[in-house]
Formats: sequence, C-alpha cells, structure tokens
Amino acid sequence: MRRRRRWRRASASSGRAVRGGGSGASGPPSDGAGRESVAAPAGVMGTGRMEAFSDGVIAVAITLLVLDLRVPDADGARSLADALGALWPNYLAYVISFLAIGIIWINHHTLMRRLAGADRSVLALNLVLLMCIAVLPFTTSLMATYLDVPGGRLAAVVYATAFLVTSAVFLALEAHVLLRRPHLLRAPLPAGERRAVLRRGALAPPAYLLAGLLGLATPYLTLAVCVLMGLFYLAGPRRGG
Repeated sequence: MRRRRRWRRASASSGRAVRGGGSGASGPPSDGAGRESVAAPAGVMGTGRMEAFSDGVIAVAITLLVLDLRVPDADGARSLADALGALWPNYLAYVISFLAIGIIWINHHTLMRRLAGADRSVLALNLVLLMCIAVLPFTTSLMATYLDVPGGRLAAVVYATAFLVTSAVFLALEAHVLLRRPHLLRAPLPAGERRAVLRRGALAPPAYLLAGLLGLATPYLTLAVCVLMGLFYLAGPRRGG
C-alpha cells in the first residue's frame, strides 16, 4: 500500500510538471523557421500558409524558365557550337528573368519576415503578385523567340510591361503594410527605414516603363535596362540608407 501511494504521488507530480512545461524555464516559442513566434494581432491571420504558397509559385516559375533552353537538333547541318551560339537570346532572357524572379523572392522573403500577420488586403495583393510572377516564363520565352525577328519590338514592350506590373504590385504590397497597416509588423519599423524601403521599390516601375518605351526603338535597349535594374537590386540597399 505504501509503495502504491508513493507511486501515485510521483505520477501526479510528474503529470503536473509535464503540463506546466517542466521545472526548467522554457525559451520563447518558435515558428519552426528559426524565428521567435509572435502572436498575430487580433483580426488578422498568420502568414505561414501564404509564405508556403508564395514559395511554391515562385519556385515553379523560376524553374519553368529553363524549359526554353532546348537542346539543339543533331541534324548535322551545322556544328554544335553554331547551334548553341544561335540560342544566345534564350540564354540572355533566361539569366535576366532568373535574376529578376530571384530578387523578387529575396524582397518577398524580407517582407514576410517582418510580418506578424496578414489581413485580406495583404492576401489579395500577394495573390496578384504571384499571378504576375507566374506569367514571367511566358514573356521570357516570347522575348527570346522574337528578339532578332520581326515582332521583336512588341515582344520587348510585353516583356518590360510584365516587369512593370510585377514591380508596381509589389510596391503596393509594401506600401499597404508599411504605411496603412504598420500594426501587422512583428516589430515597429522606424519611419526613415520605411521611407527608404519604399523609395527603393518606387524606382522599378518607372525604370521598366522606360525599358518598354526604349523597346519601341530596339529590343536590346529593353534588355539593357532590365540588366541594370537586376544588378541594382541584387547589390542591395546601401549600408545606413
């Protein structure tokens, strides 16, 4: 009987320790991605599913770009070197678009890490952004196919317009969070830093508008502007600004 009583007391004490999280102090909860979990403000939703869906769409879009890099036919009419050289528009368009989508993913990842939650407007804007990203493999293939043939100017305008709309939607998403819904942020962001983020994002739409207009003269100017924009954003913001 005494053994049973001691066993019951030990079991009850162990159960209380488990329910209470143990006797040791526990650290802050994690969201599974190495970030300290922060409860979403009332009336908003978590960002987990939105982030997972966004990563999936972006991964598919950036993978589809490579499908336009086809192996040349082994017909013997020309050497492999000549056949590969003839595909240079495909290589160039692939690199530019891969770089652009990769930069979008970096900026999107940065924005998502700042969010503690999302409202319906964030979800809607993010969905439109993903729609724009998903069409980039098509516009890339269009640009590569028509670069050196009649129709190249129109292809350049379509290509630049796709980047213009994508950058404008992303800017709208950032502005909605940083200006209209700052309570969605995991931590307050200084006003100066918010302005710097938006100023940097605001450079893209007019630059791609210029790229489209230059494409009416020659598609190569469109590609040149897109390359410069990719390098600019890949370099990241200046330290302290």
